Amino acid sequence: MADLISNLALGFGVAFTPVNLLFCLIGALVGTLVGVLPGIGTVATVAILLPITFGLPPVGALIMLAGIYYGAQYGGSTTSILVNIPGEATSVVTTLDGFQMARQGRAGPALAIAAIGSFFAGCVATVLIALLGGPLTKLALIFGPAEYFSLMVLGLLFAVVLARGSVLKAIAMIVLGLLLATVGSDVETGAARMTFGVLDLADGLGFAIVAMGVFGFAEIIRNLDPGMGIDRHLVQRRVAGLMPARKDLADAAPAIGRGTIIGSILGLLPGGGAVIASFAAYTLEKKIARVPSRFGRGAIEGVAAPEAANNAAAQTSFIPLLTLGIPPNAVMALMVGAMNIHGIVPGPLVMQKQPDLVWGLIASMWIGNLTLLIINLPLVGVWVRLLRVPYRLLFPAIVVFCAIGIYSINNSAFDVILAGGFGLFGYWLIKHDFEPAPLLLGLVLGPLMEENLRRTLMISRGDATVFLTRPLSAALLSLALLLLILAILPSLRRKRDEVFVEPKG
Repeated sequence: MADLISNLALGFGVAFTPVNLLFCLIGALVGTLVGVLPGIGTVATVAILLPITFGLPPVGALIMLAGIYYGAQYGGSTTSILVNIPGEATSVVTTLDGFQMARQGRAGPALAIAAIGSFFAGCVATVLIALLGGPLTKLALIFGPAEYFSLMVLGLLFAVVLARGSVLKAIAMIVLGLLLATVGSDVETGAARMTFGVLDLADGLGFAIVAMGVFGFAEIIRNLDPGMGIDRHLVQRRVAGLMPARKDLADAAPAIGRGTIIGSILGLLPGGGAVIASFAAYTLEKKIARVPSRFGRGAIEGVAAPEAANNAAAQTSFIPLLTLGIPPNAVMALMVGAMNIHGIVPGPLVMQKQPDLVWGLIASMWIGNLTLLIINLPLVGVWVRLLRVPYRLLFPAIVVFCAIGIYSINNSAFDVILAGGFGLFGYWLIKHDFEPAPLLLGLVLGPLMEENLRRTLMISRGDATVFLTRPLSAALLSLALLLLILAILPSLRRKRDEVFVEPKG
């Protein structure tokens, strides 16, 4: 404990210097903006800013990039709640209840609870990084490719339970997402797969393109369709009570706690930890709720739990990066690049050789979370004012922002056209009661699943029974099978249908 206190004292001494405080503030602001503006994405932003870190001090550069990453988790909830567009992959689940709260004139409490939940989860995750970094990374060492593959299968089956409507349609969406993930060049051979001779598809389908299509553009078409029964004058309603009431806080507090625990654990594991964490947290809240039919209709727990989970997971994902040098996701891989730029080799020796860098980064996370809370809560009113803009003015702005965001990633007009195509497809899915969220999860986890599947089979020389002979992998697959059986049971299917039936009128 004495070592921990002295290390934290060193870290806060580093983080509280004026230069590092400025970098922390810049990272938090840019991250929030990245999360709010749909289609830009954390990976693209960090990649764009990576060359700028050449001229920055190492600690300041990492503090700024880290701030962008966990700041985007805050900002991603804003568009999910206000206009049903997930700014980040981790905010897909937040659209289910957050947007319903906005439709009911409760966008303010939803945004405030998202900010408070993210702040609490971020603080807890920062403490966990300091306390459990060493012991928990030993657990991560147990996971090989087989275990990671099994974990992702479990994550996908969480989406089956989560999705509305029939189990068969949910599974079909997951399979379609996995198929879309195979578009592009084969990682091992470089051969083109499912590109149909189109060179623009050689790098595969980006998450932003598909997400902006099936959520952003499809939602716009849906709102403009008078036959869909959607309130096209949503944004003209008066929003009362920008801050959550005491009952909101009482309902959300346990959900925030549970989401924080789930996110903190899953963030340690490579393979879209923050995405799986938000799905898992939402599923848990729905399962233990006394009145599950509230979910999908504007339950505040449906906002609190996934927002806490994704922020906790975003920060605990720094543990395997700092202690093992293993990047658990694309953003952490870019962080490895930033460390290499400055001659830092991530891994166990970093804590010994450069404790000021590691503990300064950890301390800056707490400062960054506090900064984000201070930034976001006063801005709740600003975001809510978006709801009062007439929809005929709002939807062209959404289309323009989505198009700019998509174009800016690869400077490709083809990507914008492709997103429009996915918008029409997403509208068709909505019309035929298909839930797009499992499709996105399949798209995100597909490449990682394929990579770990192929690696496992190469190590085992083609023996597929390795997934069952390794105890942890077998346990995860058994849990996944149990989850699928439960989802198919008629009693549970009725409960799932109840949860996602939209309120009349």
